[in-house]
Amino acid sequence: MQERSSVGDLANRLRQELNRYSPGGKLPSSRALVDRYRVSPVTVTRALAQLAAEGLVVTRPGAGAFRAEPRTTARPGGDTSWQEVTLSAHAAAEPVPRTVDASGVLASLAAPPPGVVEFNGGYLHPSLQPERAMGAALSRAGRRPGAWSRPPMEGLPELREWFARGIGGAVGAAEVLVTAGGQSGLTTALRALAPPGAPVLVESPTYPGMLAIARAAGLRPVPVPVDSDGVKPELLADAFRATGARVFVCQPLFQNPTGAVLAPARRGEVLRIARDAGAFVIEDDFVRRLVHTDAGPLPRPLAAEDQDGVVVHVGSLTKATSPSFRVSALAARGPVLERLRAIQVVDTFFVPRPLQEAALELVGSPAWPRHLRTVSAELKARRDAMTAALRLRLPELALPHVPFGGYHLWVRLPDGTDESALVAAALRAGVAVAPGRPYFSAEPPAAHLRLSFAAVAGTEEIAEGVRRLRTAYDEVRI
Repeated sequence: MQERSSVGDLANRLRQELNRYSPGGKLPSSRALVDRYRVSPVTVTRALAQLAAEGLVVTRPGAGAFRAEPRTTARPGGDTSWQEVTLSAHAAAEPVPRTVDASGVLASLAAPPPGVVEFNGGYLHPSLQPERAMGAALSRAGRRPGAWSRPPMEGLPELREWFARGIGGAVGAAEVLVTAGGQSGLTTALRALAPPGAPVLVESPTYPGMLAIARAAGLRPVPVPVDSDGVKPELLADAFRATGARVFVCQPLFQNPTGAVLAPARRGEVLRIARDAGAFVIEDDFVRRLVHTDAGPLPRPLAAEDQDGVVVHVGSLTKATSPSFRVSALAARGPVLERLRAIQVVDTFFVPRPLQEAALELVGSPAWPRHLRTVSAELKARRDAMTAALRLRLPELALPHVPFGGYHLWVRLPDGTDESALVAAALRAGVAVAPGRPYFSAEPPAAHLRLSFAAVAGTEEIAEGVRRLRTAYDEVRI
């Protein structure tokens, strides 16, 4: 962190001094900059690289750094209003308009302003990310023989084998494809399994990013209600019969946003119902590695219990590491695997080999199990802190289920509460929360909030965030 700060400070100083040099003029040597500013050669190199990336300097190997020529003034923008007609011209003829509503995704990806408590985040706080272990893994990976050559399009065999072992059952390495993050895997699976205009069954409520994928592909999401034991099998069967759908997307473990785990009695029922309907189940196993210390043994993935190729499994390393560590897996059995592979190759060719090599280095290192244990304990402490704070300061909010894994709580607001007004008031009070509306593919039964406890700095910030949320709630309920 100190090195990063020094780089930024030096870059700011050099940026301010550039006017001393004419365009094309040579800057002092790296050695001179080291002596003048009393920083390391690495800091000088990185600061100059930052200015070069901004187009302010040009570096020439063996010659030094030079002030860049001034940029050409950009021409005034043209008239782009014609695009409104072109983009919507065929919408009336489409069974489902392929508009993209990314608001639900952006709610968890957007960084809040400084000083705002981040209860809307979808990833681990930097203090929980294995930054040192990831950096070491990436460094070792870059030195592996062939690390920068083209990888097999299906992924490195050793990484496919690692993912297959994690799934278990009869799934082998040959039935695994390495993909660039869970979102990419879900996109590939939905495109492979459902043509534009087709219905796709989804849990209700469910992950907004998946709804956005479906609608962007011209699919029609059909909700199937979830309770504390997961999706309701009798309603799933009814939905298959009523719609003729051939795909059901679910999160059987620590479902987003409810935190529900599909009950043992329902697991076989879901597979049987899908098989009888001639349908696939896309299993989004996104937070298996974010289990809390008090969870007990976890159920196996649905894919491990599937003998007939019903399940297309999506699993990822991203949630347990960093939003930039985008390595995941698609697993499937039977002819559908070739279709998944073809779509992935067309879309992305392959996941960069250095990232795959780094994933192998990370999960094979002693730091990996230590990291998972640390995160497991910390998430439990944060969950307990948020649960206690809500029950103390905001007892009006219903908390029907406290999960034993994942990174968020799902709370129901009292009848009559204006969800949008509360979200806006919360941001004014200094806490960012995720509204519940984007998690429903149809009209929601009530107003909700999703509150993340993973993206904050610690339990003290959780207590402060809930205090601010209380202030916002009082404002909108007056």
